[in-house]
Amino acid sequence: MDIKVSGRKTTVTDALRARVEEKVGEACKVFDIEPMTVDVVLRYEKNPSNPNPAIVEVTVRARGSVIRVAEHGTDMYAAIDEASDKVTRQLRKFKTKVVDNRQQGPSAADVAPITPVEDLADLLIPEDEDDQLVREKIIDITPMTEEQALVQTDLLGHDFYVFENATTGLINVVYHRKNGGYGIIKPKIEELDE
Repeated sequence: MDIKVSGRKTTVTDALRARVEEKVGEACKVFDIEPMTVDVVLRYEKNPSNPNPAIVEVTVRARGSVIRVAEHGTDMYAAIDEASDKVTRQLRKFKTKVVDNRQQGPSAADVAPITPVEDLADLLIPEDEDDQLVREKIIDITPMTEEQALVQTDLLGHDFYVFENATTGLINVVYHRKNGGYGIIKPKIEELDE
């Protein structure tokens, strides 16, 4: 397994690198497949009122799917421990929902092909640009069921996911509701009078 550790505005010491390789490597053994790559970004948030300034972002790529985790901690070691625990839970969820249910439909690689990202820091938006449109993202719309879209939303850690409904052929959006559960946005279908 390939674990890449990088720091964003912080130095990655040998002790931190060893801790990441130990904890995150152990977490990834839950789902020991090849090829699996792991990118870890360590950074500190410079806000004196924040009690948890250390942030660890882990991205695991396995079988064409991406599992993303970000955890905050009082120090970098605590954040690494929390992130590795969350990676373990996410990989177990991935294994049961996607891999063990493979007989029911297409594989996760067929459902959501992922293009590799060189540096995770490129995906982050600087805080001073929060109110500006700073990025345009082009996505491949892949036909899938609503259940497969929910799995992809959970695995990516996003609040929403855009997909083509395999049943209707229309573009849908699934999203996490603030009060729990999921919602789906579907286009209105106008019936033509003949």
